[in-house]
Amino acid sequence: MTVVLDASPLVALARIGRLSLLHEMFGRVAVPDAVWREVVEAGFDKPGSSEVSSAAWIDRHPVANIAMVSLLRRDLGAGEAEAIVLAREIPADLLVMDEAIGRSAARQLGVPTVGLVGVLIEARERRLLPDAAQISERLHREAGFWLSADLRRLITGN
Repeated sequence: MTVVLDASPLVALARIGRLSLLHEMFGRVAVPDAVWREVVEAGFDKPGSSEVSSAAWIDRHPVANIAMVSLLRRDLGAGEAEAIVLAREIPADLLVMDEAIGRSAARQLGVPTVGLVGVLIEARERRLLPDAAQISERLHREAGFWLSADLRRLITGN
């Protein structure tokens, strides 16, 4: 399965020490240059930067269709725009992105998307997340990842 990731799922899982969950779920994953720059270079002093830069299973890719990136940048950040374009160019089976506007744009362009919550639900169902309640709490408390009570129930399966 070919998976492209935006910055927020990477950073959120790295902040709670669970970045490897993405590797367990998908094997190798791809990030566009803009996401790499955002997380590793611009965010060099922030949590998650060193974890992402040292993860040998995360592949950095340039995008070719700069015109489409420019068009998407009207409504999205550089990372989201490049992630959508990269997902089309590879082509990816899945784009993991939390930005609702970005997911909507990706779907309009035929790119299958899921947010981090969807990844966590799938991980729980595949029995890769035995501590789902703890993970959802840590995401909220340590990574500043807002989760409604309904989303927490979906993640934990309760």
